[in-house]
Amino acid sequence: MTLKPPLAITQGDPSGIGPEIVLQCFLAQPSLCEDAVIFGHWGVLERALAWVDPLQQILLRRITWGPGGLEEALDPGPSGAQGRGGQGSTLRVKVVHLEHRSAPSAGDRLDPSLNHHRTIRGDVAEALQRQSLPEIGRVQALSGEMAAQSIVRATQAALLGQVRAVVTAPIHKAALAQAGWPYPGHTEMLQHECARHLGLNPAQLPVRMMLTHDELTVVLVSIHISLKDAITSLTAQGVLETLQITHQALSSSLGRRPRLALSGLNPHGGEGGLMGREEIDILAPALTLARAAGLDVQGPFSPDTVFMRARRSPGHAGEFDAVVALYHDQGLIPIKYLGLDQGVNVTLGLPVVRTSPDHGTAFDLAGKGQARANSLLAAILVAQAMSFKRGQLATEPGQSIGGS
Repeated sequence: MTLKPPLAITQGDPSGIGPEIVLQCFLAQPSLCEDAVIFGHWGVLERALAWVDPLQQILLRRITWGPGGLEEALDPGPSGAQGRGGQGSTLRVKVVHLEHRSAPSAGDRLDPSLNHHRTIRGDVAEALQRQSLPEIGRVQALSGEMAAQSIVRATQAALLGQVRAVVTAPIHKAALAQAGWPYPGHTEMLQHECARHLGLNPAQLPVRMMLTHDELTVVLVSIHISLKDAITSLTAQGVLETLQITHQALSSSLGRRPRLALSGLNPHGGEGGLMGREEIDILAPALTLARAAGLDVQGPFSPDTVFMRARRSPGHAGEFDAVVALYHDQGLIPIKYLGLDQGVNVTLGLPVVRTSPDHGTAFDLAGKGQARANSLLAAILVAQAMSFKRGQLATEPGQSIGGS
């Protein structure tokens, strides 16, 4: 049976809370059984079931991935066994089992081998062959490799139109590096994968990280680089590009021209050059060019007040639909202060829809059944809304991103 294009949910780092919160989402929203498929490793997900599903409500079903798309296999699992879940199981959760090596044939621009011209570490390759499970709560190369495989496979399926969006569970950057993947995070990995599929250099596919919450939306000019490098690499062109990407994304979501604010870099917005000239030499020229292109953008505003001005609350829409922040922590601190349960990370500029929760792997909670799936559920809702927009279908009220 061929499946309609579902959402793809990646398992995240197997040593963290990712597999647990993914399965919790199916328990909390049973309709996901018809609307989503997990890209992950069977043993990792079976282990997580024991922590989050004591009533054995979930039955894992193996999905194969081939040139024709996603198809439900006749046998429910890699070993032919029913897997965890008794006769009373009501939730049939579909899993693209990554030990299964079939992949679509999509020409030279897609690399179904997952090697990407890299050599998998010998010990990791051996562990994958044995279908070993990584330890819980520890950074390790095996977990990084498994997490990367789920991301790449899900992204490739999205590029082929076999899934309509990708929702990624948390990964650990150090584990990714130990496994030999040369990316500082999800955003850069997705950028490179999509650029390679399109035959582009990654620099030709600029992307930005947007964090959205019911009360605030921010977009970052720079992402996973040091604070020193974020300041020295700041340019008017980079700021303008961020404003343009934000404008395009939110125009589609909101159905109107978004109201944007640009944060300053220095205390008090530089105080006319007394505390730094970046506002004068870099940000002001970017604003002039953005306004000339028809963008509704104001600033630069002092970073200690602009986020409060943009904050939405009942009966108050906020002055701006989004704030463009100049570096990682400038934008993430106000978002995370509002609470981790509802923050959603959206990658702007990709040819596919991708969202994720706004929190990490939480190794200290892994394996205890205590992690909460609220932020991942919020990411799924945003992905559903964005994918419906891209498919020219009506978005349900209250699901638009970036303002009201």
